[in-house]
Amino acid sequence: MSDAFKDHFSRHAELYRRYRPAWPSEVFAWLATLTPVHQRAWDVGTGSGQAAHGLAAHFADVIATDASASQVAQGEPHERVRYAVGTAESSGLAAGLVDLVLAAQAFHWFNFERFFAECRRVVRPASGTDHGGVVACLTYMHPIVDAGIDAVLASYIAHVRSDWPPERRFVDAGYANTPFPFDEIPVPSGLALTLELDLDGFFGYLATWSAAQRYRERTGLDPRANFATGVASAWGDPELRRVVRWPVAGRVGTVKSVAG
Repeated sequence: MSDAFKDHFSRHAELYRRYRPAWPSEVFAWLATLTPVHQRAWDVGTGSGQAAHGLAAHFADVIATDASASQVAQGEPHERVRYAVGTAESSGLAAGLVDLVLAAQAFHWFNFERFFAECRRVVRPASGTDHGGVVACLTYMHPIVDAGIDAVLASYIAHVRSDWPPERRFVDAGYANTPFPFDEIPVPSGLALTLELDLDGFFGYLATWSAAQRYRERTGLDPRANFATGVASAWGDPELRRVVRWPVAGRVGTVKSVAG
């Protein structure tokens, strides 16, 4: 993979902040059980800081970095969260500083091997029976609403698929097709992001996809237009708020090597 930072989100950071779902508290509670020390977490590829806030409920200090300055500027303030512009491959953090590294919906953009090396450098080293730091690379899959809406959504996905960057293939596989050199811990089944959306909010979410942005730039057209009638018909009352679910997948593991 290229070392160059691929900024797919700066131009629509506000749209992303408004319509993307938040990670559920259950995810962070589970992650906190994986490491006995809860002094410091690194939220890498933080975006607007959604995951950083979740980590702050369990860790005394959260360092939230993103290579996109406009995304960092959208970060929601929190007394235990420190935002900074930085890359996954060269964070600027001190060695052995971090108990947990979390990449939430960001891992697929990284240079994998350089990110792994940075994780080995910054995580707290193993000591005795303590395995040391944990690395969690989590993603969420395409949303699920109900059979009728899901069928229209599948057509929309096919319509914009060629406009996704090639890294999207890692998300579609739940990161099962990526390297991951750490001692793996299974992600619990049943974890999902959820959001109650009306029809307008659901269409707003569809506009946040990087593929939708690229389609619009390439053609000058809104890729949602051909599917508006079908989604509206399946949705029913446009003011009805439906529960939208994004199943969680990913790779999580312990880092036994010492920092250096």
